[in-house]
Amino acid sequence: MPNLERIGWDVSSQIDDASIARVISVQKNSYRITDGKLAFTAHLSGRFLNQAEATQDYPAVGDWVEVVKLEDEGKAVIQRVLPRKSQFIRQAAGGRTEAQVLAANMDSVLIVNSCNHDLNVRRLERYLIAAYESGAQPMIVLTKIDACPQEERNSIIQQVEAVAMGVPVIAISSVTGEGLQELLTFLPAKKTAVLLGSSGVGKSTLVNTLLDKEIQATKTIREDDSKGRHTTTHREMFFLPNDAMLIDTPGIRELQLWENTSAIETTFEDVEAYGNACKFKDCKHESEPGCRIRQALESGELSEARYQSYQKLQKELAYEKRKQDQKARLEEKNRWKQISKFQKKLRKH
Repeated sequence: MPNLERIGWDVSSQIDDASIARVISVQKNSYRITDGKLAFTAHLSGRFLNQAEATQDYPAVGDWVEVVKLEDEGKAVIQRVLPRKSQFIRQAAGGRTEAQVLAANMDSVLIVNSCNHDLNVRRLERYLIAAYESGAQPMIVLTKIDACPQEERNSIIQQVEAVAMGVPVIAISSVTGEGLQELLTFLPAKKTAVLLGSSGVGKSTLVNTLLDKEIQATKTIREDDSKGRHTTTHREMFFLPNDAMLIDTPGIRELQLWENTSAIETTFEDVEAYGNACKFKDCKHESEPGCRIRQALESGELSEARYQSYQKLQKELAYEKRKQDQKARLEEKNRWKQISKFQKKLRKH
C-alpha cells in the first residue's frame, strides 16, 4: 500500500490516494515519482500533452500527480498535475516570456549563500521577492562559515539581516557541523524545503552532510575568483533521516522575476513604511515637501543602494507584467482566429 502521508500528503484530501504519487526528479522529459513505498519511472499521457498549454503546466519536482501505475514494470503514466499549494517560479532563461517552475508544494525556501563567496545583497532581495511570491516561508542559509574569520562572519550576517527583516538567517558549516542542528529545527518531518542559490555556494555539500552520504557530486569553487562550478544537473528531492524532504536544484546564474503582486512590499517593508509616511499620498519621492523617503535617505536611515534596488525591481516587475499581458492578448487573438477558421470550414460542409 502507498504511504503518501510519509512524503507530505494531506490525509484529509478526498482524492483516492491509490492513484496519487509525488514527483521526486525531473530530467528533461523523464520523471521519477514515488507513492511513499515504491518508486516509478514515469512519462506523460498523450491527453496530458495535448491539453498542456504552457511550461508551468508540466510536472515539477514536489508536484502531486494522478497516475496509472504499472507496478510489474516499475513504470507509471502521469494523467494530471494536482493543484499546487506553493510554487517557486522564475522567468525562463533566454528572454522568452514564459514561466519556469523550479519546485512545487514546498513549505520553505532555503536561499543559500556562501560566506567565502561574493555576498550580493541586491541578488538576495531578488530571491526574497520570488520566495515570498512562491507561497512558502523564506529562510537564508549562510554556508562555509568555517572559512570566514569571526569578524567577517558577523559583518555578513548583519548585511543579510538588514535586507531580510524577519527572515531566519542560519550560518552553518558542513565541515565542522556548526549550525546544522539549528537548521534541522526548520526542517521538520513530512515537510518539504527547496535549496536555491548560485553555483558553488554549497547546496549539494549540504545535502550530502544532512544525508550523511555522498549522494550529490561536488566541486570546490575556483580560488581565483570564487566562482562556483555547476555540479547538480537536475532538480531532485531527497529524504532526510528525520523524514523531512529536501529539493536540490542546479545553481542559478540569473533569477528573472515572474509574478507581480505584494511580494515586493513584503521584501521592502522598510521602504514601503517610509513611503506610507509621506505627507502626500501621490508623493513621487523627488522634491515634494514632507517626503519621508527623502528624509530617510538624507539621514542615512535608508541606504541609497536599497532604495535604488527597490525602484529597479518595481520597474522590472511592471515590465514583465506588460510583456505577459501582451503575450496573453496575442494568444487569445490567435485562439479566436483558429475558432473562426474551424467555423468557416463547418459552414462550407
